[in-house]
Amino acid sequence: MAEAIRDDSSPKAKLTRSNLKKAFRLFSYLKPDIGKYLAGLVFLALTSATALAFPMLIGNLVNSTKEGTVDSINQQALILLGILAAQSFFSFMRIYLFAQTTEKALYRLRADLYGHLIRLPMAWFSKTRVGEINSRISADITQIQDTFNTALAEFLRQISLVIGGLILISIISIQLTLFMLALIPAITIVAIVFGRYIRKISREAQDKVAESNTIVQETMLGIVNVKSFANETIEALRYGTSVKEIARLSLRSAFSRGLFASFIILALFGAIVGIVWYATLLMKSNEIAFGEIISFVLYTSFIGASIGGLAEIYAQIQKAVGATERLFEILDEQPEEIELSASSRPSSRLRGQVKFENVRFAYPGRADITVLKNLSFEAQPGERIAIVGPSGAGKSTITQLLLRFYEPDSGKIHIDGKDARDYALTELRNHMAIVPQDVLLFGGSIRENILYGKPDATEAEIVAAAEKANARTFIEQFPEGYETIVGERGITLSGGQRQRIAIARAVLKNPSILILDEATSSLDSESERLVQEALDKLMVGRTSFIVAHRLATIRNADRILVLEGGEIRESGTHEELMRIQGGIYAGLSRLQFQNEEFDTSALKSL
Repeated sequence: MAEAIRDDSSPKAKLTRSNLKKAFRLFSYLKPDIGKYLAGLVFLALTSATALAFPMLIGNLVNSTKEGTVDSINQQALILLGILAAQSFFSFMRIYLFAQTTEKALYRLRADLYGHLIRLPMAWFSKTRVGEINSRISADITQIQDTFNTALAEFLRQISLVIGGLILISIISIQLTLFMLALIPAITIVAIVFGRYIRKISREAQDKVAESNTIVQETMLGIVNVKSFANETIEALRYGTSVKEIARLSLRSAFSRGLFASFIILALFGAIVGIVWYATLLMKSNEIAFGEIISFVLYTSFIGASIGGLAEIYAQIQKAVGATERLFEILDEQPEEIELSASSRPSSRLRGQVKFENVRFAYPGRADITVLKNLSFEAQPGERIAIVGPSGAGKSTITQLLLRFYEPDSGKIHIDGKDARDYALTELRNHMAIVPQDVLLFGGSIRENILYGKPDATEAEIVAAAEKANARTFIEQFPEGYETIVGERGITLSGGQRQRIAIARAVLKNPSILILDEATSSLDSESERLVQEALDKLMVGRTSFIVAHRLATIRNADRILVLEGGEIRESGTHEELMRIQGGIYAGLSRLQFQNEEFDTSALKSL
């Protein structure tokens, strides 16, 4: 990402009053170190001043050889060395001070951005891609870092060199200055046209490289399909076509860069020859001294180099302004009222009584589709409520509303007789725990993942939680035990092991309200048995909401809610629902039973 942002395909923002105003908000992060930043600007000015003095002193040194003594020549040379030493010191201080203030400012920005990001509501995350979030946190901040560290200072330095250089060459010779300025527009126009053409080809080549990388990635991820369908030749041809196009575009780019380099050499040295020719004529008529010609040529080189670099620096500043806009779009989003404290544990325990009263809800991104329609039900403390129904019926939506990931469009959710919105969000969620179908473990150790439920838990509490979750045996079989690294998303553990780690951290949290969202649906029979045993122990004494497709796992629920089309069609125990003639639950149960019976007989026949 950091590399991508430096290329010309990175988005640029046109500099307007609106986005510049937004960009200047970045300077609020510099406030604690504003003195150092201003000192950096002073050293920047001194660097430019010493750079502008250098050509003039070179000219004086050359002129001193005509009439001056050896001592005066040595004196001029010593002054030059002193100026160079001063410029070196000023440059070091400028770079060091800008880097110091920039890194501290970016530390504050990163911390502020991430702290704000994790407090944003689920509605925002549901409409924002993870890749986009990663790009903003990494690539956009890197772009701002590069701009503050070098580009902004360099832009100011180049501007001062251009303006100062033009003033000084005008003092040396106004005629030679006007002659030089007459050459610049033609060279600049051709350079801009060439540059845009080369950038366009480079972008096309980069897109093709990305496309070829995608082919490789897809092929490697789907290598089983490729080999099972014997499509190695097709994939090789597909990749070959892509890299052939890369080669074609790269050759076009190389040809254009060669032409551009030739033009620059011709234009640059042609301009120098023209300036020296005209300067020689002026010197012939005693209108300019030889030392002044040397100074003029050096100043001209400074000005040319500065003008040449300004376009690239300006483009980088445009990218930084665009990056700033995108970052402040996040910071301007309304966050949830979350208490960012690791010690914000609930002071008292909820009983766990939950009541949905005429709840109506549609997801923000699909406002035209009502997921829940005037839903009402009540769960008593310690009751096990199973929620079943076809896909899209609204089962998981109930759990998301319970956690207040979203707010109902109408109706109310009461917890212990109190409107859920009257609880502080952190306090409410600290009374709840969820064991999802797809368990996400963090890439650290087993201990760290269990501790996620209660960061200040003791060793005895961790072991007891693992024991209760049927996880202690397999954990202690690992050579590193609880220090075993689980890998990204828990990849080194099986599905059943990941589920039991998730149960252990839920045990450690000791919630009043427990949510089980398809917690055993993707496990083999043995893993399902162990996980179900752990879940049964976990549900004791807690109000539990069990979202399930496999009806065999919810037969012992105190009440089963059957959802269809966002409404509760049936409610009761397993036995009560099975007695309903033509009932939805009874139909689903018989269908699943027949499928399981068929699978068993098929296995026996093998």
